[in-house]
Amino acid sequence: MEKKDLKPAILFRYFEEICQVPRPSKKEEKIRAYLVNFAETRGLEYKVDEAGNVLIVKPATPGKEHLKTVILQSHMDMVCEKNKDTEHDFEKDPIQTYVDGEWLKAKGTTLGADNGIGMAAELAVLASDDVEHGPLQCLFTVDEETGLTGAFALKEGFMDGDILINLDSEDDGELFIGCAGGAGTTAVYPCPMVAAPEGYFFFRVAVKGLTGGHSGDDINKNRANANKLLNRYLMRLLNRGDLRLCEIDGGNLHNAIPREAYAVCAVPMSEKEAVRVELNVFQAELENEYAVTEPNLLLELESETARAEVMELEAMKRFLHSIYAVHHGVYAMSQDIPGLVETSSNLASIKQRDGKIVVGTSQRSSILSSRKDMSQMVRSAFILGGAEVTTGDGYPGWKPNPDSAILKVAAESYERLFGEKPKVKAIHAGLECGLFLEKYPSLDMVSFGPTLRGVHSPDERMLIPTVDKFWKHLLDVLAHIPAQA
Repeated sequence: MEKKDLKPAILFRYFEEICQVPRPSKKEEKIRAYLVNFAETRGLEYKVDEAGNVLIVKPATPGKEHLKTVILQSHMDMVCEKNKDTEHDFEKDPIQTYVDGEWLKAKGTTLGADNGIGMAAELAVLASDDVEHGPLQCLFTVDEETGLTGAFALKEGFMDGDILINLDSEDDGELFIGCAGGAGTTAVYPCPMVAAPEGYFFFRVAVKGLTGGHSGDDINKNRANANKLLNRYLMRLLNRGDLRLCEIDGGNLHNAIPREAYAVCAVPMSEKEAVRVELNVFQAELENEYAVTEPNLLLELESETARAEVMELEAMKRFLHSIYAVHHGVYAMSQDIPGLVETSSNLASIKQRDGKIVVGTSQRSSILSSRKDMSQMVRSAFILGGAEVTTGDGYPGWKPNPDSAILKVAAESYERLFGEKPKVKAIHAGLECGLFLEKYPSLDMVSFGPTLRGVHSPDERMLIPTVDKFWKHLLDVLAHIPAQA
């Protein structure tokens, strides 16, 4: 299959156009200009708020003016992750897409189908002359991936629809009617440096090749955390005897399970061979633990030139023990919805800079009190290690409404089109819907989309046949929106 043969053509055309426009989180100027130009070219009413959110309005097709007003919603920004050996500037370079069997992928980077395919669907509806719909508003929000900033900043009255369809879900055949709330917890450890001891072997150890993924959607899939694995290895060496830490770095984004991490360390020269032996034993253990989920897991060790300084010993010990104690992964499963993660935490990033080590984490839960408890648990481990800790205000969850009218429309539409009932679910990830509900409490909401896998990582891919199903489903839903009361 060639890219030019992808169906529906209009949807893939707009997705490809979006891929040409750089859109990192917090740097959406270019994609916003693209959206404004799109609206102006077609004579569509639009407005931009102070945060940079864009709303484009399209009147109802003739005979559909009596239907309730629908807001289609997606976010402009994308997670910008690339493989180490990929040359790519996310602020300048287009995403290079290609077809691999039934999947659309990107060359060495995130694809940006999260949420570029939602944007493309909105643009395709706005540009089409043959799509039946009632009064329509298309909302494009900024900075969803790093802080839900656009949704937080949305003012009452910016939009005035009755129904909101969020196009930021990632599983065909599933309708989402709820999501987790979340918050980030950051620890800042002191990192005093002292003169390196004489007669030590310096080496660099790296964890590579992990699957990574979304810290909400993928947290229950037993994928390894590079920061945790690196910390485990360093603790093994510390338990053997003398270990000194010079440098450490791992992970990047708060909402991505870290795939890579490394540390530069030193041990007495007499322990040089033991370092390699310990690594080999540890690698074998991890290959057994993660035989299914991490087939490409790799531990690398190479010698380093001697460093002038190492981290002060007691500060290093407090840091390593503390990181070992910090919870990562699923903490509790939902008692109401089978298979749904209720509460979790992600040890996302470790960055050494300016005499400090900064550790970023995120906690999620569909129950606010449980999210606060999880954040306090993580805070406690950090505080015991001597860190200064802050937890953000976070964002609210979206409580499921099984009696939703738009859910009924979407479910009946899917079954009518494809001959099977969709699954109605909540998601253990942050959708902007919870924030919309705070500003617009009467909104009736549902979320759906095509099948995406590997989001927030360079393995991100979109299942091509489900895009056509997603498009047909969306159009059928728009044609069956209830009338205004």
